[in-house]
Amino acid sequence: MTDTMRAVVLDEPGPVTNLHVRELPVPEPAAGWLRIRVEAFGLNRSELHTRLGFAGDAVTYPRVLGIEATGVVDSDPTGTFAPGQQVVTMMGGMGRSYDGGYAQYTCVPVGQVIPFRSDLPWQTLGAVPEMLQTAYGSLTVGLDARPGQSLLVRGGTSSVGMAAAVLGKRLGMTVLSTTRSPAKHDALTQVGVDHVLLDDGDVAAQVRAILPDGVDGAIELVGTPTLPDTLRAVRVHGTACFTGMLSNVWTVKDFYPIGYLPSGVRLTAYSGEADDLPADVLQGFLDDVAADRAVVPVDRAFDLDQIRDAHTLMESGDARGKLVVLPWSHQ
Repeated sequence: MTDTMRAVVLDEPGPVTNLHVRELPVPEPAAGWLRIRVEAFGLNRSELHTRLGFAGDAVTYPRVLGIEATGVVDSDPTGTFAPGQQVVTMMGGMGRSYDGGYAQYTCVPVGQVIPFRSDLPWQTLGAVPEMLQTAYGSLTVGLDARPGQSLLVRGGTSSVGMAAAVLGKRLGMTVLSTTRSPAKHDALTQVGVDHVLLDDGDVAAQVRAILPDGVDGAIELVGTPTLPDTLRAVRVHGTACFTGMLSNVWTVKDFYPIGYLPSGVRLTAYSGEADDLPADVLQGFLDDVAADRAVVPVDRAFDLDQIRDAHTLMESGDARGKLVVLPWSHQ
């Protein structure tokens, strides 16, 4: 192994041209940490928010972005994992308080590493960690979803939205998902969505035309601008889980609960970490993908040198699934 690696560095918040691929020293793991050779990493809206400067004082610069990574253990001084073990990692300050996964190597605390075994291609595996953790947590912690229930996914063509639909169908739910673009209809039906709804701002009326009492649960991924309408789509004693902010609008101004919340509708939220994704859930999902019982919605894989193109596509909102980068391509 050489002493240097290639990584994507953000010197300061701003446009996509502020992302630079540079040669950096290969990081050494601190006490209680290990080093991962990154074979793939997925792109997340969180990294777009950081690049645009929405993270505030939570990030210091220059910074290697990336809240997740997939690869193999390169060095583990703790002896917890064997070299070459396939692993994923996510969150825990990655790409914010310390350098993250937009690199050929990354170091993270051992406690936020999840092992797995799979022969799936790296571009598929790289799409899974944060997407699966967020969708799984939204369904289980946020909604306490049960087989036979109905689910609305607001922001259905986002990577998390598509993963939530896949997991919902695996659980035996009836899934309704929204999109603003008719061209993305087929992308949702291909992952098993039962009812694709064109988001015209009044999704609640469309939902109740199908399910007059409303859905049992809803996952809000667009953000606060659409949340009131999403709440109106939920039945009495049903639950809406606020998970995402694709709109980049995070707060509700002058929140008056009695006026804002429909009577009897519950509002929760979900934001998870690596330890919120059990290893057996990750392994089971990957096994199902390998056996064609589930799908991983990957839109496109990029080389590290194409990171600006990848961020531009993510920012446009035109992606039809997860965007993945392979740091070792063409090396």
